Amino acid sequence: MSSLSRELVFLILQFLDEEKFKETVHKLEKESGFFFNMRYFEDAVTNGEWEEVEKYLSGFTKVDDNRYSMKVFFEIRKQKYLEALDKRDHARAVEILTKDLKVFSTFNEELFKEITLLLTLTNFRENEQLSKYGDTKSARAIMLVELKKLIEANPLFRDKLQFPTLKNSRLRTLINQSLNWQHQLCKNPKPNPDIKTLFVDHSCGQPNGARAPSPVTNPLMGSIPRVGGFPPIGGPAPFHHAPAPLTASLAGWMANPSSVPHQAISVGPMGLTPANNSAASMLKRSRTPPTNNPALDYQTADSDHVLKRSRPLGVPEEANNLPVNSLPVMHPGQSHARSMYTADDLPKNVVRNLNQGSAVRSMDFHPVQQTLLLVGTNIGEISIWEVSSGDRIAVRNFKVWDLGACSLILQASLATEYTASVNRVMWSSDGSLFGVAYSKHIVHLYAYYGGDDLRHRLEIEAHVGSVSDLAFSHPNKQFCVITCGEDKTIKVWDAVTGARQYTFEGHEAPVYSICPHQKENIQFIFSTAIDGKIKAWLYDNMGSRVDYDAPGRSCTTMAYSTDGTRLFSCGTSKDGESYIVEWNESEGALKRNYVGLGKRSVGVVQFDTTKNHFLAAGDEFKIKFWDMDHANILMSIDADGGLPASPCIRFSKEGALLAVSTSENGIKILANAEGIRLMRSMENRAGTTSKAPVIGTFGASGSAAGPTVGADRSSPMAPVIALNSDSRKLPDTKPRISDELDKSKMWKLTEINEQSQLRSLRLPDSLLSVRIIRLIYTNSGSSILALAYNAVHKLWKWQQSERNVSGKASTSVPPQLWQPSSGILMTNDISETNLEEAVPCFALSKNDSYVMSASGGKISLFNMMTFKTMTTFMPPPPAATFLAFHPQDNNVIAIGMEDSTIQIYNVRVDEVKIKLKGHHKRVTGLAFSSVLGVLVSSSADAQLCVWSLDGWEKKASKLLHIPSGSVLNPHGQTRVQFHQDQTHVLVVHETHIAVYEASKLDYVNRWIARERVPTITDATYSCDSQSIFTCFEDGSVCIFTAVGLKLRCRINPTAYLPSSPSSRAHPLVITGHPSEPNQFALGMTDGGVHVLEPLESEGKWAEAPHRESSVGPSKGAAPAPDQSSR
Repeated sequence: MSSLSRELVFLILQFLDEEKFKETVHKLEKESGFFFNMRYFEDAVTNGEWEEVEKYLSGFTKVDDNRYSMKVFFEIRKQKYLEALDKRDHARAVEILTKDLKVFSTFNEELFKEITLLLTLTNFRENEQLSKYGDTKSARAIMLVELKKLIEANPLFRDKLQFPTLKNSRLRTLINQSLNWQHQLCKNPKPNPDIKTLFVDHSCGQPNGARAPSPVTNPLMGSIPRVGGFPPIGGPAPFHHAPAPLTASLAGWMANPSSVPHQAISVGPMGLTPANNSAASMLKRSRTPPTNNPALDYQTADSDHVLKRSRPLGVPEEANNLPVNSLPVMHPGQSHARSMYTADDLPKNVVRNLNQGSAVRSMDFHPVQQTLLLVGTNIGEISIWEVSSGDRIAVRNFKVWDLGACSLILQASLATEYTASVNRVMWSSDGSLFGVAYSKHIVHLYAYYGGDDLRHRLEIEAHVGSVSDLAFSHPNKQFCVITCGEDKTIKVWDAVTGARQYTFEGHEAPVYSICPHQKENIQFIFSTAIDGKIKAWLYDNMGSRVDYDAPGRSCTTMAYSTDGTRLFSCGTSKDGESYIVEWNESEGALKRNYVGLGKRSVGVVQFDTTKNHFLAAGDEFKIKFWDMDHANILMSIDADGGLPASPCIRFSKEGALLAVSTSENGIKILANAEGIRLMRSMENRAGTTSKAPVIGTFGASGSAAGPTVGADRSSPMAPVIALNSDSRKLPDTKPRISDELDKSKMWKLTEINEQSQLRSLRLPDSLLSVRIIRLIYTNSGSSILALAYNAVHKLWKWQQSERNVSGKASTSVPPQLWQPSSGILMTNDISETNLEEAVPCFALSKNDSYVMSASGGKISLFNMMTFKTMTTFMPPPPAATFLAFHPQDNNVIAIGMEDSTIQIYNVRVDEVKIKLKGHHKRVTGLAFSSVLGVLVSSSADAQLCVWSLDGWEKKASKLLHIPSGSVLNPHGQTRVQFHQDQTHVLVVHETHIAVYEASKLDYVNRWIARERVPTITDATYSCDSQSIFTCFEDGSVCIFTAVGLKLRCRINPTAYLPSSPSSRAHPLVITGHPSEPNQFALGMTDGGVHVLEPLESEGKWAEAPHRESSVGPSKGAAPAPDQSSR
C-alpha cells in the first residue's frame, strides 16, 4: 500500500470517528494495523471484555511474535483465569487453563504447573505470590499499567500508538478543495452551485451569471478554528536532516510528542505475581484520547516515516538500538491519564545524614548507580557520596588545571581571590562523565571510573564571570556540553575536544539556566535570565526563536518531565514571590499554576520532577510536593527539621531517593519503600560496591559499542540536526585537555588454585559438545549465548527464584538450556562451507530479541525466542568474519569480510552502502565509538584502522608491534573493544594485550606474554571497564587493572576444571557480565561454558591497593618492560 493510500485510511478513521461509527472505526484500526487505539483497549480491559481484547490485539500481534507480545497475552489470560477462580467457576477456569494458558507451558513448564495447582486451593490467595491480590477492579487496573508499558515498548506497535496530527474533518476539507477546483474549471460557473453528489465530477449547468467567487460559498464544513502559538520562527533552516525548511511556529514542533528514544523497557519473566505499582516507574505516561474528543489528533511528521512498515528483509524494529518511541500522542484538552502512583511512592523517610562540611549548591544522582550522589558546594568542593553507606568516596577542591592558559581577566581574579563556588554539577547520561560549572569563568569535565578514580577530561574557560549552568546534549550526533553565564551568553562546546560550536547572544541580563531538549527531529535550548526572560534557540546561530516572560518576571529554571512530554518551570521574583507552573507548549502560555509556594522566599526556589507524576520544591524550610495533574499542594514535609529556607533538592533517576541540603552544611537522604530496599541491598554488598563501578553494557570481547555518553537534561539522545560551527575566534574559547593519568595502583597478586577459592558453574548441556567459538551475555544479564564450531547456537537462561531473586546469571543456580517447543536449533548456513577455514561471528540486538550470525556461509538473522530464521543474506564468497551493529541504527551493520574489506550494509533495503578498503588480511574485529564517531577495525595481520562514521574515510592506520621472537600467525584473531569512556580501545592479540587512544591510535600501555607464558586466546573489559579478563591456552585466566595493565589475580585451571589429568580443555573465548563487574564466562575447547565469580565473602577478585610497591606476576608471567603507562 502506498504512503498516500495509508494516509487515506487515517482520514477515513477520523471521518468515521467524527460520524460516531464506533464499531467500524475499531474494526478498521484492527484490519489496517495502522493505529492501535489505546483508549479503546483500556476500556475493554477495564470492563473485562477479554474476547474483544484479544481479538483487537490480534490485528497487531500474535502470542509468539516476541517476548513483549507473549507477556501481554499471558497477563491477560492469567487475569481471566484468576477471575474465574475468584468466582468459584472451576469449569471456566479449567477451560481457560487448557485452551488459553497451555500454550505458555512450552516456555515455562514449572510456571504452568504452579498455575494448575491453583485449582486445588480454596482461595488462590493462599499462594504466597498472590496473597496481595485485591478485588477484580483493582487487579485489572494494576495489570493495565503493566500491559500499557509492554505495548509501548513493543516494536510491533512502533508508530501505531500515535494518530497523526491534523485539523478537524480533514477529509471533508480535501473534498471541499477538490470541489472548489472543479467549480473553477466550469465554463459557466454559478455563484451558488448546487452540489448533490460526489460520485461524479461537479459541473455547473447553463450560464446564468458571472464567474463564481472562490472558494465555494457553501462548503461541506465550517471554518477551522485558528490555533495560537509562539511567534513564527522565520529565517533560513540549516537543518540538513529536516524534511523541509522550518517556517512553522515554535509551537508547531513543540506540540508534538517526542520521537526520541527512551529507556528500553525490561520485560520480566512471566509469573504469578501481579504487576507491582512500582513497575510504573518505567512506564511512559499514557495519553489516549478522551471519549468526548470530537476528533482524533494527528501527529505531524514525514508520512513515509510515520506509516512505513518494515520490509520482510529488514531487521525488525525491535532489534533497533534506538529503543521504541513509547510516547503516545497528546490530545488537546485532555488530562493526563491517571497513573497508579500515590503519595506513598514519594521518598519521605530520612534514611541517611551526610556531613558535607560546606554549603551545598548543586547535586545530581548517578544515572545508573542510583546510590551515588555528586555534590558541589560554595567553596568549590566537589564530592561523590555512596549514600547507602554514608561514605564520601571522592573529593576534589577547586583548582585551575592550567593557569597559564587562562585569560588575563581570570588570572587577575584568581590573584585577588583563589576561590570559586560551584553553581552546577551534572552527570552525563551514562555516568562516565560529569561537568562542574564554577562562579569564575571555568567549566571542568571529569571522567569517572568508579570509586575515587576521577580524571581531568576538559577545562574550558567558558564565560567572562560566573558560569551559571551546564547541561549535556547531542546535536548532530556530536557529544556537547552547553553552558550559560554572567556574560549574557549561551555557548555549546564539543565535549571531546573542547572546541566551541555555537555562541547564542540576545539576553539583556545574565543567563541563569538552560534546558536543552528535543521534539521529533528538532533540537533546541531553552534559556532563562535573571530578568525573567525566557528564550529558545535552535543550533543555527540565527538568534532566539521565542521571547517571553516567566511568571512574575522571576529568576527561573525549566525542566521537562522524565518522558520529555511536559514542560515546567520554577522561579522566584525580586520580591521573593515564587512560582511553579506547567507550560502549554503549543500556545506558549501557562497551562497550570501550582499553589503552595511562599510569597517571601529566601533565594531562588529549586525544584525537580520524578516519575512523570510528581513535582517537588524546597521552600519555607520544607520540601513541598505536587501531583502534576493538580494545582493544589499534595503534601509538605520538614525531613525531621534542620532544612534551610530554600533547600537544594534532587531526586534519583527512578525517584526512589531524594537528596536535600541542610542548614548545617549537610545532606539528608530520603527514601520511599523501594529506596529503602535499594539502600539495604547496597549496604549488604558494601564489600563489592565500595568502588561504586559505573555500569556499562559490554558483551563479548570485541563487542561493538558501549553506552552513549551524555544526553539532554530531560530527554534521551536521538541527534539528527547538523551543527554549523562558528568560525569567530573569541579570547575565552581556549580549551585545555589535561594529560593527567593517575598512577597505576599496586595490587597484591591473588593466586587462585583451588575450587574452594571461587564460585564456578559449568552450564548444563544436553546437546553435542563441540568447541565454543563465540560467547556473549545477553544485555539483560539473564542469559548466555554461545556459538559452537558446528554452527549451532546454544542459549542458557536463568529464571527468577528464591535462590536467584534477580533472575540474572549466577553461579549459585544452574540455568536452563533453552529450546523452543518446536525443538529447532539456531543453526547457521554452512552449505558448501569448510568449517576448518570458517571464522564464526555473531552480534546481538540491544534488547536481546535477535541475533545476527554467520559460520562461513550466509549471514542469518534469528529470533531469540522462537529460534526461527528470519532471513539470510550475503552468501559467500567472500564470507563474513565479524559483525557489529551501528550504534545509531541497528538496520545498518558493519561486516568484516574474508577478503579484507568492511561492508557497511543496510539490512532494511538490502544494500551495501559502502565498501571500506584498507586492510590486507581478513577482518577479525570491529568496534564503534559513538563519542568519537569512529569505527575501529582489526585484521589477521595485526593491523588497526580507524574510520570516520561521517564519510567513512580512513582516519588512521597502524600495525601492532609484535614482540621480538614472536612469529605473526596469519590466521590470528586480533580483536578490539572500546573502554566505557568510548575513547580508549582494548586490542587483543595472541602475544599481548594493549590499550590505545582510538582517534589517532596512540599507544597508551601494553602487557606482553613472555616466552614462558602460554598464548593469549581472548580478553575483554569488565562491564565497568576497571578490569580486563584475559584467558590463556593453558586454561588459566588473568585479571588485570585497566589502568596500567597490572596483574592483580590469576585463576589457574585447577580452580574451575575437573581434576582429571586427561582433561586438556582450555578457554577460547571470554565474556564479561553486563552489570556484574566481577563475573565472567568462558567458552571452552571441549564445548563447555563455565561461569566464574569470586567468593561471596570476598566480593571481588583481589585485595584493594595497599602499598606503592611493584608487584609482578608469578610463574613466568612477568610484565614486559613497556607494561606500564607511557
